[in-house]
Amino acid sequence: MDQPKKLDLIALSSVPLVMTLGNSMLIPVLTLIEKELSISSFQVSLIITVYSIVAILLIPIAGYLSDRLGRKIVIVPCLIIAGAGGALSGWAAWKFPDPFFWILMGRVLQGIGSAGAAPVVIPLIGDMFQEDEEVSSGLGLIETANTAGKVLSPIIGALLASFIWFLPFWFIPFFSLISVLLVLFLVKSPKKKKEVQSIKEFLHSVKGVLAKHGRWLYAIFATGCLVMFILFGILFYLSETLEVQYKIDGVKKGFMLAIPLLALSASSFFAGKKIGKDKHLMKVLLVFGMALLALSFTAIRVQHSFLFLISFLVASGIGIGLALPCLDALITEGIEKEQRGTITSFYSSMRFIGVAAGPPVYAAVMDMSEHAIYYLSIGAALVTLIIVLFLIKPGKEKNPTVKPT
Repeated sequence: MDQPKKLDLIALSSVPLVMTLGNSMLIPVLTLIEKELSISSFQVSLIITVYSIVAILLIPIAGYLSDRLGRKIVIVPCLIIAGAGGALSGWAAWKFPDPFFWILMGRVLQGIGSAGAAPVVIPLIGDMFQEDEEVSSGLGLIETANTAGKVLSPIIGALLASFIWFLPFWFIPFFSLISVLLVLFLVKSPKKKKEVQSIKEFLHSVKGVLAKHGRWLYAIFATGCLVMFILFGILFYLSETLEVQYKIDGVKKGFMLAIPLLALSASSFFAGKKIGKDKHLMKVLLVFGMALLALSFTAIRVQHSFLFLISFLVASGIGIGLALPCLDALITEGIEKEQRGTITSFYSSMRFIGVAAGPPVYAAVMDMSEHAIYYLSIGAALVTLIIVLFLIKPGKEKNPTVKPT
């Protein structure tokens, strides 16, 4: 890989990093926001949910527009919109006597921006490189940035909020501006453009892919959705529990939240390195990861003292980390190159559904009882395990366009 393209990748890696920081950075601050605004835990969970709901609806549209107009033409304005959303939330929290509605409106803008930024990076890397090894290397760097964002976000968010509770909102436009400048001046989009599909052709193509590969694709979509539902739901629960039950707040809470995320990131990196194109290994790691997830929450239900809580959440993070690269790879290896962008956008939308649903559902269940949280998590993990066991069946064929059996 030549030096200019390395600079392109460094610039592009800032996009998922910014998007991850802009969302997960707020997780450790939610309890503080709840107190400052005198709102319920369900209301504060909407700060995460509205961001994700908007992204769910717009990711496929952003992917289609990037095919027609160009990747950078979509990414750069969307980064600006995401930054403007952070600024609106920060300004409302600073100046308005009752800012909750306007904070949510700012998060809506961020959701619009995120839909057209991070998901479009993946097909842009596919446009930039011809060799599969270079594409894999580029995607690996992007995933590393995304992973770094997951681990750093709770620490950064808690650190910023320790000065002023709404400061994390203001850092979103700061991070977005850096990413805009990097993409504008360092990323050079390929000049050659492929033939653009009409909307009718686009819809017909999507229908054909789903008709051919629907059974296992729907299973992967459902698995991705449920995994993110559990992850963001349990992070919301852990943030509340650390502060309310164990009196751990501020930067210390940020570090505690980062522990299971670090386990997730390490296992995700390990799985990504090991699986290659081995579909059966992907299936094995998926089953093991989901079984570990279910067992971890069962163990927490039996014994949920502080040490056991953190230990088994680390185990659940490992399970989720093993699963995510396998889901990504199964889609990449199982769908023709021309249609991967579209299918990946649907998969991203399904993951955002899980992100959106997790915090409010867990908030509602927390009001019932602590034990209900564990039953919900165990149930969701067992459903995911059943889906992985019986509906995701990688075939032995070398041809990745053949439907798995």
